[in-house]
Amino acid sequence: MLKKERISLFNKTRAYVPLNQDDIMTIATLSFTSPSNLSFTPRHTFHHRRRRHNLLKPTTKISAQVSLSTPPSITSQPNLKKTGVIVVGAGLAGLAAAIRLHSDNIPFLLVEASDGVGGRVRTDSVDGFLLDRGFQIFITGYPEARKILDYEALDLQKFYSGAKVYYGGGFHTVADPLRHLADAIQSLTNPIGTIVDKSLIALTRIRVLTQSDDQIFSAEETSTIDLLKRIGFSDSIVDRFFRPFFGGIFFDRDLETTSRLFNFIFKCLALGDNTLPAKGISAIPEQLASKLPSNSIILNSPVASIDSESESESSYTVRMNNGEILRAEHGVIIAVEEPEAVKLLAGKSNDFPVQIKPPRSTICLYFSADRTQVPVDDPVLFINGSGKGIVNNMFFATNVAPSYGPPGKVLVSVSLIGLYEDASDEDLKTKVVEELSSWFGKEVACSWTYLRTYRVKFAQPNQSPPTDLRKNPKLGLGLYVCGDYRTSATFDGALVSGRKAAEALLKDRSLVQAS
Repeated sequence: MLKKERISLFNKTRAYVPLNQDDIMTIATLSFTSPSNLSFTPRHTFHHRRRRHNLLKPTTKISAQVSLSTPPSITSQPNLKKTGVIVVGAGLAGLAAAIRLHSDNIPFLLVEASDGVGGRVRTDSVDGFLLDRGFQIFITGYPEARKILDYEALDLQKFYSGAKVYYGGGFHTVADPLRHLADAIQSLTNPIGTIVDKSLIALTRIRVLTQSDDQIFSAEETSTIDLLKRIGFSDSIVDRFFRPFFGGIFFDRDLETTSRLFNFIFKCLALGDNTLPAKGISAIPEQLASKLPSNSIILNSPVASIDSESESESSYTVRMNNGEILRAEHGVIIAVEEPEAVKLLAGKSNDFPVQIKPPRSTICLYFSADRTQVPVDDPVLFINGSGKGIVNNMFFATNVAPSYGPPGKVLVSVSLIGLYEDASDEDLKTKVVEELSSWFGKEVACSWTYLRTYRVKFAQPNQSPPTDLRKNPKLGLGLYVCGDYRTSATFDGALVSGRKAAEALLKDRSLVQAS
């Protein structure tokens, strides 16, 4: 049985619900009776936004979501729970897979090891500030995201379309000429690249906009740095703009990331805006989770193993770390980070790699400041084009989304590339403040109050060539895998991968039923 403090499900108000031992016993027992007239309302309701608990009396009903549509027979294993599909991992890919299954009325359970949905896409509330776990920007030009997300409900707050580049002791603007023509004209003669470089950016934009996403992902590839040199960009714009700007997106200042991903991101930037949801980056997975049925998500539930019941059938058993066993009649979708997927799938399929490239890592430091202590009001990204120091990029988050901090306060977000494992958090804080003192002045940077440091070891999969950004999600009958490492290392790639994994399962299930 699951321990009290490790269980939570989704309630009928689309909120996370902790269950006690009696509740789990009720679910395990009643899931083997006819579900036609039974449902279950958990004892405690947890509402995300107001952080308020309401006590509810338990009823004698249980949702059919935790059992098959056809009542199973009594089993000798009282802790064995059955469903149609088990999705392991409630990040963007797992949520997208679950939404696709739900659209076809396939019963499922979505199990998540942590205490919330989102995977790496999470936000913490600290002293009235919203701290995203690592530097994350949502691009509205993502094609899959446009289909599945409600942008208006996310209340997306826009960045300036361009960046301020720190170089030579001062800031220089790089602007999108279609959105900020006057700024772009004024920047033609600045030291961040030549006039020829800026014309090549326009030609690159036209090139990617005339290609379909499938053409981009299947095109001949090289590294991003080699592509930029092949196009003809000068060393000045590569080192002062492309390395910090796209290096901050890929967490790869060397720009070894595949040219396929560069072209896709460049296209999405041309089609949309860089934004932040008003309630934090976690608003994206939370909106996806709200589309799912009540009681379909189980949090704080790490998976220990996944085993096939028969090579000729799609049924699988999923054993949790606490010993509980779940059974999936139609299959399992693995939607965890690549290193965890390697552990869970060891020996399960010859089509899944056992060795992976070193992941991309990042560190994000947050500071608070009074509004009077910040000399900039613009919602702009600052990038380090100097080639010196440890800061790659930074911005004042509350300039973009005022809701990221209390009234009169400013949230400062600073990003580094890599883990700096030999440096303590205190050392990094000291170096960052010292470095930003040369950007904004010592009186400004030294007045900021340190909030928190996030070290994200697996910030993004390493997608240096060779890559296959259109991997088949099927590993075997009833076993599927998804995640941004299977497609493009973007929010959009995770969503696409999850949907395709669910569609592969649905296709196989229809073939089995027809046979």
